[in-house]
Amino acid sequence: MSDSIATPKPVPAAVPAQKQATAFIDRLSLKTRLFVSAAMLVALLLPALGIALFQAFERQALAGSRDELGALIYSVLAQTDVIDGKLEMPPFLSEPQFNVDGSGLYAEVRSGAGEVLWRSGSLIGHGAITALPSPAPGADAKVFGETRLNDEPLFVMSFTAVYESKGADVPLSIHILKSQQRYREALTEFESSLWRYLLLALALLAVVLSLWLRWTLKPLSRFEAELKAVEHGDKERIDTNYPAELGPLVHQLNSLLTTEQNQRKRYRNALSDLAHSLKTPLAVLQSHPGLDDAVMEQVDNISHSISHQLKRAQSAGAASWHQGVEILPQAERLTRTLSKIHGDKGIDFELKLTAELVFKGDKGDLTELLGNLLDNACKAARSRVCLTAAKQDGRLRLIVEDDGPGVDESMRDKIFERGIRADTYDKGHGIGLAIVQDLTDAYQGRLLLGRSDLLGGARFEVSFPQ
Repeated sequence: MSDSIATPKPVPAAVPAQKQATAFIDRLSLKTRLFVSAAMLVALLLPALGIALFQAFERQALAGSRDELGALIYSVLAQTDVIDGKLEMPPFLSEPQFNVDGSGLYAEVRSGAGEVLWRSGSLIGHGAITALPSPAPGADAKVFGETRLNDEPLFVMSFTAVYESKGADVPLSIHILKSQQRYREALTEFESSLWRYLLLALALLAVVLSLWLRWTLKPLSRFEAELKAVEHGDKERIDTNYPAELGPLVHQLNSLLTTEQNQRKRYRNALSDLAHSLKTPLAVLQSHPGLDDAVMEQVDNISHSISHQLKRAQSAGAASWHQGVEILPQAERLTRTLSKIHGDKGIDFELKLTAELVFKGDKGDLTELLGNLLDNACKAARSRVCLTAAKQDGRLRLIVEDDGPGVDESMRDKIFERGIRADTYDKGHGIGLAIVQDLTDAYQGRLLLGRSDLLGGARFEVSFPQ
């Protein structure tokens, strides 16, 4: 029994492309969807309308030519007579165009056997017309069709009348022919005018459609602007004067905002009460004279740990999606404070950020994060500290650099652990960088440590998705 090897079935390459196309369509805005659908509707309807109007005009023009030739049939019949079995025609017909050579309006009378008995003056110099209908006698037996004369397309109306002469019936076929030149010129002119006006109508419809979409989607644009204002912290609630379709959504969002704000406030108040309730027992333990150094160290560790965990729990993190804090004022306030704390160093602070940059989170979290990074930089710096903030690739980047000795590579993985400090710093980091790491994680950010190309010391970079 031979072994068989099963080969995996190839995955169709069209599936990912189809998914990508579906995802792209799903991401289209409502404005784009409405505009594209309306444009497609107009693009289908206007040509169909143009074709229908042109065909209606063509049928009307053709019916006009048929009626005109029918009337000329009776005009020629009124001037036709048969005497002694012979056709009698006046030298000139009452319609002037029949008498002018090459006028485009022609008449011809043939016998029942198809022999040409008479031709109008407009046919002088023209050859014979071969393709002519032969209608049966009768009052309603007129035949309308087309033929050619010297490669010129003509309309033709034919009618057979029976005259009585000497007791015998004499059938005569009267043929009225008219050039199609004016008919085709009228069609061309109408078609040109029709499409010109349809294009003008299309342009006007595009303008009206744009205005209509702007007016129709104006509540959504205002709703988006209000959401951004709430997100940036400029507003706490969304206005309620919206159309009925958006009313329930606005109400639910306002309820969510109010509930989240109240819940966070109650949570922080409870944490604050917990912190105050723990301070007194810890203070009593720390002031007890009978405790040895080992016990006091553990009490201090408990105090620091409680402080750190409270700060971590109080972080608003991703729940503060509706808040926004301008970075520049907070950075300027922190540098003024740190200039006084580290006044003995005379540190020169350099701020590279613009006023419109916003941190989408809690003000206290931003102050805690920047404060710890700048304070650690001041401890390590000789004379310069630089703070850079910018938006890049959809992320907010905060970079703190100093001109100190930097952090040894062997310490870079441990420096963010609580209580660990780099030996190159005169004072320990304590829990400062651990708090920075926790705040960064709470906002789904990234914290990177490296060497500054600008100042030569340590470089801390925190980035958050925007």
